[in-house]
Amino acid sequence: MNKRILVVEDDKAIGNLIKMTLATQHYEYDIVHDGQSALQETLLKRPDVIILDLGLPDIDGVNLIQKIRSWSLTPIIVVSARDEEYDKINALDSGADDYVTKPFSVEELLARIRVAIRRNTSQQNLSQSQPVFVNGNLRIDYSANTVLVHGHEVHLTPIEYKLLVVLSKHVGKVLTHNFLLKEVWQIVQHSDVPSLRVFMATLRKKIEEDPANPKYIQTHIRVGYRMLRHVEE
Repeated sequence: MNKRILVVEDDKAIGNLIKMTLATQHYEYDIVHDGQSALQETLLKRPDVIILDLGLPDIDGVNLIQKIRSWSLTPIIVVSARDEEYDKINALDSGADDYVTKPFSVEELLARIRVAIRRNTSQQNLSQSQPVFVNGNLRIDYSANTVLVHGHEVHLTPIEYKLLVVLSKHVGKVLTHNFLLKEVWQIVQHSDVPSLRVFMATLRKKIEEDPANPKYIQTHIRVGYRMLRHVEE
């Protein structure tokens, strides 16, 4: 069955561009132009991915993300002309999975859609009780609290382990500094970001073959971090 994409975009020209792009890849799609219609379509059609513009006529896109996230885990890719750091962080913190700035490359958008679908499919197939996470040569045994790289156990501090687990639970998704601070330390204070960077650097030294060119943990400057998905080698 073809994947269904819901496009929420009030600019008809951009909406038509996205629609034609999806059609060439044989995606099923619906397009709406306001937030209320987006909520109705999400409830009725249960799309596999939502492509969302933030500047809607009836409701701000960030508020719409929060409403959808209150009952749905459908991947949300924001496509917006808002390119300020605050807007990106606010959307990601509210529950968006990815953020693409207009003007955008259709090839990049399609790649982001494929990543969102793969991640969502993987998470659906993985029960909450799944005891082991495998990503390339990285293996996390949640029940034993152990981490192996290339089959060899890596000794992490409790904070490093918590960071790695949170990243693995959201593999492929950009996690903001605030999200990680809240999940690991139960605090949301931007002043603590330097501490987060220090722990992330020490974690990379232990799991990455080349910490300067990380394979697993990608930095999104001034936003946060993302764990990249790899096939087992």
